[in-house]
Amino acid sequence: MRNLRFYSAALMSSLAAIPMLAQKKPNIVIIEADDLGYGDLSCYGATRIKTPGMDRVANEGIRFTDAHCTAATSTPSRYSLLTGMYPWTNVDAKILPGNAALIIDTKRVTLPKVMQKAGYATSAVGKWHLGLGDGAVDWNKKVYPGAKEVGYDYSFIQAATNDRVPCIFIENGKGVGLEPDDPLYVSYRENFRGEPTGKDNPELLRMHPSVGHAGSIVNGVPRIGFQTGGKKAQWKDEDMAELFLDKAKKFLNDNKDKPFFLYYGLHQPHVPRVPNERFVGKSGMGPRGDVILEADWCVDEFLKEMDRLGLTDNTIVILTSDNGPVLDDGYKDEAEELVGDHKPAGPYRGWKTTMYNGGTCIPFMLRWPSVVKPSVSETFVCQMDLLASLAALTGQTYNEKIDSQNTLGAFLGNQDKGRSELVVEGMFNYAYRQGDYVMIPPYNAKTRYELYNIKKDPGQKNNIAEQNPRLLRQMMMRLEQLKRETGKITNY
Repeated sequence: MRNLRFYSAALMSSLAAIPMLAQKKPNIVIIEADDLGYGDLSCYGATRIKTPGMDRVANEGIRFTDAHCTAATSTPSRYSLLTGMYPWTNVDAKILPGNAALIIDTKRVTLPKVMQKAGYATSAVGKWHLGLGDGAVDWNKKVYPGAKEVGYDYSFIQAATNDRVPCIFIENGKGVGLEPDDPLYVSYRENFRGEPTGKDNPELLRMHPSVGHAGSIVNGVPRIGFQTGGKKAQWKDEDMAELFLDKAKKFLNDNKDKPFFLYYGLHQPHVPRVPNERFVGKSGMGPRGDVILEADWCVDEFLKEMDRLGLTDNTIVILTSDNGPVLDDGYKDEAEELVGDHKPAGPYRGWKTTMYNGGTCIPFMLRWPSVVKPSVSETFVCQMDLLASLAALTGQTYNEKIDSQNTLGAFLGNQDKGRSELVVEGMFNYAYRQGDYVMIPPYNAKTRYELYNIKKDPGQKNNIAEQNPRLLRQMMMRLEQLKRETGKITNY
């Protein structure tokens, strides 16, 4: 009952700020890029690369400068966005192989389920990486449970990432293009007899690994894991962006006359970075820069389709990334050599997998032309809070205890108050943010406690732990309290 009373009060507050809500429900679109850094967009200060499509969301809405994911890696971050829970509350919320079981309990509340309850048509298109099936999937049959069981009416997704097998698309739980006389088999233990690999057959590669990625070769690119069969169903990396775009646009067209919720997961700039030929060489920064331009074009085309359908004014578009950037992530694509003075993480220290701000402070912008005025917000917000906030916006309640907080006022630019604290995880340990301070506990024998004032020191260069023992102690105690309240934190 406490949650019901809390969210009823939050809803009344939200309705007061949005008098038009009762007239027509807003459509909601979340566009989430993969490994896109804070500094990768021109609206966040990039100068070597221009991103007018993504910038349009920022220029016509609110651009947040202190927005965070809960984890500096993909699966845990996406788990939090979808469930409103810290990732450590689920021991399986870690980087998954492509044949991992679905890690979301199908009985629990999720963001798309909240939207369904509010009367929305729901869809997931693009990157998934939350597991599918029960851990023993026959990819040639119905994959169950999957996106439908966590709240999506329609889905067109890749099982994991574009560098992991299976390299096929899954539409509404079925492998796209699979034929009975050429079944697909997947393994993360050993290769299938007679199948070439990146390790043993480099002469077949058009992109070579720098580390790992020595398994099955699909489309001339070596992947993580092994697969055999399903040849006609294999994807072509250079066509993936436009295919996902077309599926997202079709969902708009099919549901333009009713409220809809779309999760549009861009696969760029995750590796392998294989842009369509139209974007090859356009950035001057190699494939990583080129696929960012490709992703920006996709966003621009998607927004134009919304304009054409008359959906722009009453659609909330949220554009963000799952975690911070990375350059060399397993392939020799000259990302490090060609980056020049471009700073993918902007002013922040750290990258994907790290506990520093560069790993979890991500691009985040929200556009709702009929309600939200263009601005820049320094309010501290988190993706995990979208579930509680959008539930309040759409008048929905739930009885489950979740970690998501209703910060709708901050998301819509009506309030300066967002989060007061947040735990974020890297690859090996956790950092604790409280107000302007971030504490990073030691995670091995060679590290020590670190404390930073990120407002004064955004680059986290000056460790002030020794000068502030009382504050450090208080933050240590609070982190331990959060562990007890939200679940046990264990290292991977």
